[in-house]
Amino acid sequence: MESTFIASTPESQSPPTPYSVPLGQTERIFIIDAIRGVALLGILMMNIPFFGMPHQVGENLLIRNEFSGPNLWTWWAVNGFFEGTMRGLFSLLFGAGTLLLLDRLQKNNAGLLPADVYYRRLLWLLLFGIVNAFVLLWPGDILYSYALCGLALFPFRKMPAKGLLIISFVMLLIGTYKDNSGLYEQKQTKRKGEAAQLLAKKKMKLSEDQQGDLKAWQGLQERVKPENQRKEADKLAKKMQGNYPQVYKALEPINIKFESVAMHQSFVWDVLMLLFLGMALYRLGFLTNQRPAWQYALLVVVGYGVALPLNYWKMNFAVETKFDFIRRLNEWPFEFYEIRRLFHTLGHLGLLMLAYRSGLFNGLFRVMARVGQMAFSNYLMQSIICTLIFYGYGFGLYNKLQRYELYYVVGAVWLFQIIFSNLWLHYFRFGPFEWLWRSLTYWKKQPLRRVAA
Repeated sequence: MESTFIASTPESQSPPTPYSVPLGQTERIFIIDAIRGVALLGILMMNIPFFGMPHQVGENLLIRNEFSGPNLWTWWAVNGFFEGTMRGLFSLLFGAGTLLLLDRLQKNNAGLLPADVYYRRLLWLLLFGIVNAFVLLWPGDILYSYALCGLALFPFRKMPAKGLLIISFVMLLIGTYKDNSGLYEQKQTKRKGEAAQLLAKKKMKLSEDQQGDLKAWQGLQERVKPENQRKEADKLAKKMQGNYPQVYKALEPINIKFESVAMHQSFVWDVLMLLFLGMALYRLGFLTNQRPAWQYALLVVVGYGVALPLNYWKMNFAVETKFDFIRRLNEWPFEFYEIRRLFHTLGHLGLLMLAYRSGLFNGLFRVMARVGQMAFSNYLMQSIICTLIFYGYGFGLYNKLQRYELYYVVGAVWLFQIIFSNLWLHYFRFGPFEWLWRSLTYWKKQPLRRVAA
């Protein structure tokens, strides 16, 4: 989906190549391709509820009363073990891919040419993100965010790992602060609103500020009421059964919010944290299988040891309180999403590296590497396939399937993309969208078909 879709190897593995010549198979870092393939397929597990049902339903079990049976267990399994982590792996690989690409460009080209190529690639990626959101109509696009954040990485291309780790940690602190400032702003809205409400009950005249506090609190209560969320979900589901212009109109405000307000208020820190960490892990050899096994094992133990209890605590609280928003404001002390997701992602990374080093899963990693080599194409194909399956201008299954039934679709898409990726790359050098992206970057049609040796 991003610069991580371009991979290279350390200098000792291949001779210098001009920047406009496609990477050969021997030049790629196999394990990076394989992890990218795993993450690409895994990210669909998190996206499918938002392809197939209103976001209110995807986020809240109370809307459909899914507190028993396969729907509940599906929610526990998917969110408990994978939520945010597949995108986390993508972000790490984006950061690593930035250095892979720039190292290769700067090794073979002097002057401004590396920067020229790098920024042209990102600007095209940004455009692909806009197309994914506003043409393919996927309101969870991440290409746009990666392109914008990627613009900031070039000046840090020569920074040592220690400096990159420090920047990543600062981004983590800022992101965690932003999450908690939002939580405590809502707590303050509740506190001030209840104080104004009490004065109103005593027939006391409210000041203009107190009237505003009361109105804000009442509005928040109305928005989070399950019956009102259910009504909003039903309205969206009805609109999503329409033709393409009707679906576009329904999703436009969601897309605009996701790629503007949400991006600049919170998502930017989330992405940058992992981009810089990915650059650092590449510099340290963690992403190129150069560290001793015990260090990968440490990632697993510490990563899962921190993340899984935190995730269980939050998910169990949500289930026990029936997703009661007011109780959450009363009782929930601290937002640790960024912390949990960081450790969880590192746990997955360590586990994948140990699995690769064991040699027991060579066939699986070979298959996943082909999926990863075509990650950009496969990501956009997921948007095309899923919107046609669920939206009204396609098969119209939006809001028609149970939560657990959505994962039948996931399995079918996985099977198709695994087969398609391995067959396509048998005959062609790049995935179709990788080829288009590269041709647009260099403004020159790139060779696509493989030539027999």
